[in-house]
Amino acid sequence: MVEYRPFGRTGVQVSTLTLGAMNFGERGNPDHEDGVRIIHRALDGGINVIDTADVYSQGESEEIVGKALAGGRRDDVFLATKFHGQIGENRNHRGNSRRWIIREVESSLRRLQTDWIDLYQAHRPDPDTDFDETLGALTDLVHQGKIRYLGTSTFPAADIVEGQWIAERRGRERVVSEQPPYSILVRGIERDVLPVAQRYGLAVIPWGPLAGGWLSGRYHRGLTEPISRRAEWLPARFDPRQPANAPKLDAVDKLSELADDAGLTLIHLAIAFVLNHPAVTSAIIGPRTLDHLESQLDASKVTLTPDVLDRIDEIVPPGTTLNPADAGYTPPALASPALRRR
Repeated sequence: MVEYRPFGRTGVQVSTLTLGAMNFGERGNPDHEDGVRIIHRALDGGINVIDTADVYSQGESEEIVGKALAGGRRDDVFLATKFHGQIGENRNHRGNSRRWIIREVESSLRRLQTDWIDLYQAHRPDPDTDFDETLGALTDLVHQGKIRYLGTSTFPAADIVEGQWIAERRGRERVVSEQPPYSILVRGIERDVLPVAQRYGLAVIPWGPLAGGWLSGRYHRGLTEPISRRAEWLPARFDPRQPANAPKLDAVDKLSELADDAGLTLIHLAIAFVLNHPAVTSAIIGPRTLDHLESQLDASKVTLTPDVLDRIDEIVPPGTTLNPADAGYTPPALASPALRRR
């Protein structure tokens, strides 16, 4: 059985593991009945948080979650979903604008078969949209009873602070959580995002504690071919032949040896590391199969000794992201030459 922690300063208690639903649907496990079984097993195991997004398999993930919670299980779940990603082909069916938020929340409510969403999150920053417009729309949805809390995902520390500033000075509902990428291989948020979250009392629910499968035990030095479907559309992150991923392969081999020495699976070592940070509330696990779920459920019971944590720091120093592509978001000022050159 998992443990529970406060969700920031909201008064809500959540499990230390969150069930992520990204792998439910066409882009992962297309079997709806299997997805429902996985969700029910997670709930029976003590998990009380489910996180999905409208863009996961273009709404199919939300539909599977809705099916799983129908029939009386909705009230026991802290249900989170997200907006921002492109839905369909219409150029305005994306982003963080009031127009899109007000429209898309209705679609998510319908797919999830619920009258309210506990945590509605901006999936990424939207530099083309005034953050106050986004918070204004979300505040209206709170007042209408359609959502309970506001969250962000993969936001830089400066944007997180700006959101708190806007809420205080313009009378908006306050963002109460951040969902950043965090794993032994992706530690960049230790520099600023996690300290900022602690300063403002935000809940932190990291995604990718297994680094997209790199810490699942399947990767090792010497791989000559991709072993994940994700390598087809995200080769910079998942193709082991890419030079930028070579440091990850080296680190994984060392971490596997460390896990063996500690009497742990690499999966348990990786998730326990994320949960060990004092800023972290709940780690998002994203199983595609029931076996994947079973291999991760007991990770919250693992306590890492100071010696093990020190050895992890030697392999991947604090604040280090081995491959910058794994950071999840590149600010436009860095991504677009037009914004940094005269």
